[in-house]
Amino acid sequence: MRYSCLAPGKRLRPALCLASARAVDGDDEAVLPAACAIEMVHAFSLIHDDLPALDDDDFRRGRPTCHKVFGEAVAILAGDALFALAFETIAQVESTAERRLSALAELASQSGTKGVVGGEVLDILAEGTDSSEAQIRRIHELKTASLMAGSCAIGATLGGGEMRDVELLREFGREIGLAFQIVDDLLDETAASEVIGKPAGSDRRHGKATYPRLYGVEGAREEAERHTRKALESLGMLAGDTSSLRDLADFAVRRDR
Repeated sequence: MRYSCLAPGKRLRPALCLASARAVDGDDEAVLPAACAIEMVHAFSLIHDDLPALDDDDFRRGRPTCHKVFGEAVAILAGDALFALAFETIAQVESTAERRLSALAELASQSGTKGVVGGEVLDILAEGTDSSEAQIRRIHELKTASLMAGSCAIGATLGGGEMRDVELLREFGREIGLAFQIVDDLLDETAASEVIGKPAGSDRRHGKATYPRLYGVEGAREEAERHTRKALESLGMLAGDTSSLRDLADFAVRRDR
């Protein structure tokens, strides 16, 4: 669990959670346990994604994947335990019962069949097929954008935001998540393994449904920029400090440069 969750990584999802709390004038330190819980869910999904039954990847975050170090059985159990620990952790956040329950429901919804797990199922089923733009977008929305949207909504909720602010930040997270996944697919096509911390060209070898495969490199970059612009439009309607969210949006779309 520690090997995978504490490995060097971008920590974008917990950063979005903390920045969203600041955007509603909340205390980001008070939201920190929820941000950690979100990273636990993300680490759980990576451990299971890397298994031979799914993507069969040997490296993640610049070092051997969990199952390569500890074996498949322990890797599966480590992912399961991180998922359970995430909900235990977020349940202990100091907030009102109503807001804590809302955060728990958000994390559950964005992690399961309506989010990360559902997206992975669609991703597997689409391998080797001629997927349409609508199908690829749906995979990206569930597999990646859902947890980023949830990260922002949880930060805003526990930070004391009003419902309107929560919805605006959820929309921001969703659009940034789509941009982030497109850039991730671009990096798989254009960057070296040493840069991305996992085998380059993995998507192509697995016949994954990606925007670069559909539109080419330049067309995919344009799509990533479009989603980023939409995300930033959501921030314009917030009264709090959105500077960190703007920085994260810039990072999400420009790391392929």
